[in-house]
Amino acid sequence: MGVAERKRRERAEREHRIVAAARKIAEAEGWSAVTIRRLAEEIEYSQPVLYAHFENREAIVAAVAIEGFRELASALRQAAHGRDRQDALLNVAGAYLAFAFEQPALYEAMFTLPTGLRFAEADTKKELKDCFAALASVVAPSRADLGVATETFWAALHGLVDLEHSGRIRQSARAERVALVVHGLLEY
Repeated sequence: MGVAERKRRERAEREHRIVAAARKIAEAEGWSAVTIRRLAEEIEYSQPVLYAHFENREAIVAAVAIEGFRELASALRQAAHGRDRQDALLNVAGAYLAFAFEQPALYEAMFTLPTGLRFAEADTKKELKDCFAALASVVAPSRADLGVATETFWAALHGLVDLEHSGRIRQSARAERVALVVHGLLEY
């Protein structure tokens, strides 16, 4: 192994430690507690070392979000099965909601905090595309445009998560709401 390879590996390990520390702090205390100073203390490196890896806090949040999209895509792919399309949609919806409610800080990084990450753009990251494809795999076939139908399914699920997280809708009616979303998609 050459010096360059060792340096690349060490850099990747430091980036992983920074991202892992950000997730840990956010899960325990919320994203407001995740600062460059706090991360530097947590991983025992100076702030300039963090800035050598990430331009700013937003870039760290984006790195966390990318990990989240990778994990969510995997969970959705694992759930994308059933006796029929309705079962597959229900399973994927359940996996999406479970992910969001079990990992609220990660979900917040993916969908709420500023990251600069964009869907449906020429430079969309692979992890985001894979996550969208995992949703689309159960939406198809649909009489509607697959992209529009998938975006609508995703928007409905995300809306349910946001409204339930904020306490504006009853958790006890979650299954009924998901069934209505799936039914609407199957009818369209």
